[in-house]
Amino acid sequence: MSMQRDCRPGSRLRWLRRLATVVVLGLLVVLLVVAFWLRDALYNHFIHYPREEEAWQTIRAVREPVTDNAGWNEYRGILHSHSHFSHDSEMSFENIQEAMSVANLDFICLSDHCVQGLGNFSWQWRGLHDGRLFIPGFEMNQGFMPFGVATGVVLSNATERAVLARQIVENGGVLFYAHPEEPRDWERPELTGMEIYNLHSDFKQVRGGLSSLLPDILLNLNRYPDQIYRKMFRRPVDFLRRWDELNTTRHITGIAGNDCHQNVGFRAFYTTNGMIRIEDTSPKTLKEIHLNSFTRLIARALLGPLEPNRKLFHIQLDPYERSARFVNTHVLARELSEAAVLDALRASRVFIGFDMVADSSGFRWFARDVSGTTVMGEAGALTDDTRLHALSPLPCRFTILRDGKEVHQAEGRSLEWKPPGTGKYRVEAELKIRGEWTPWVYANPIQLR
Repeated sequence: MSMQRDCRPGSRLRWLRRLATVVVLGLLVVLLVVAFWLRDALYNHFIHYPREEEAWQTIRAVREPVTDNAGWNEYRGILHSHSHFSHDSEMSFENIQEAMSVANLDFICLSDHCVQGLGNFSWQWRGLHDGRLFIPGFEMNQGFMPFGVATGVVLSNATERAVLARQIVENGGVLFYAHPEEPRDWERPELTGMEIYNLHSDFKQVRGGLSSLLPDILLNLNRYPDQIYRKMFRRPVDFLRRWDELNTTRHITGIAGNDCHQNVGFRAFYTTNGMIRIEDTSPKTLKEIHLNSFTRLIARALLGPLEPNRKLFHIQLDPYERSARFVNTHVLARELSEAAVLDALRASRVFIGFDMVADSSGFRWFARDVSGTTVMGEAGALTDDTRLHALSPLPCRFTILRDGKEVHQAEGRSLEWKPPGTGKYRVEAELKIRGEWTPWVYANPIQLR
């Protein structure tokens, strides 16, 4: 008698149950794998980021304006910022102006990559545009970052470094070093200053790079974009140490490098030849996907109509205004003009504030005695009446350093302290966020003679 497959209803039901069990178990395994991959992002979404956002709002709510301006106007800006002249940015000057408005910036010092090795100071916007000050500049080889060189001057990466430095200064510019984590000629006499913080330097230190942020980007970018950005922050301990060492023998201005590009992102287009082109926002094409009838159906279901040249999606981690709000360089100047801002940068009447967390505008650091006031970057005589003052719009912890060594610490909205001797005195301010002191302000030093 031949064997025949059992086709009774009960047998078919058992097979369907087994199949359903396998499918359910498979889905559970997939869900567990996805949940494990998203575990940190899920914790951030439901616990860490909401608490951090609440803490930031609580700090901002107790802001009180500082009324003592020490005799100067304050202007907020960004330095080390790119436009469409750089090979890795698409930002027009009109787009940058809009981002500056959103970020409440008064000025920007541009730092485009050279084009075929040349930096032409006639290319970029210059002067006031709808109340926002543009100062041209370039990011050149070996860290050279000149700002404010005269219109019509063309600098070349091929020029010998000592000659190039002289050209910058002789044509009215200031020379800063970008990316101080790289080898630099720190004894160069024409050097005006250095970045004591750089956002891109922090990004390069993120363990696992951009891929490690992918779970957070997918789950939290829409709701908590600023908190994701803050994950990259590291205390600039090595940069500050270098800055303090240099300032013991010369005058070096500390600034923040925002390194704005708006190029950390991905987007996709449906092309005229029926493919999906995926590119980053440098822009650079990463992949072109050929579609068949099956994958076209899936793409249409997930991404909507497949129309030629239609953008299917766009994920941007670093919108220009977000990079611009992350950290700001504040200057004390007489007016909002290129000459006045460059003069403030040369003189070090500068502090940097991590304004994404809380606005540091109004922070003041100065020395005062019966003869007058000496603000950050300036030099004054040490007398029996000399007192160092720090004023803050928010309660914070002040740390005073003398020639790079910590000498005093106090909490509150203001500090008055008698310096024990001559030297260069700078101050740091930290905000207490969820029980931890977080860097907020770094002010340039005052020299007491």
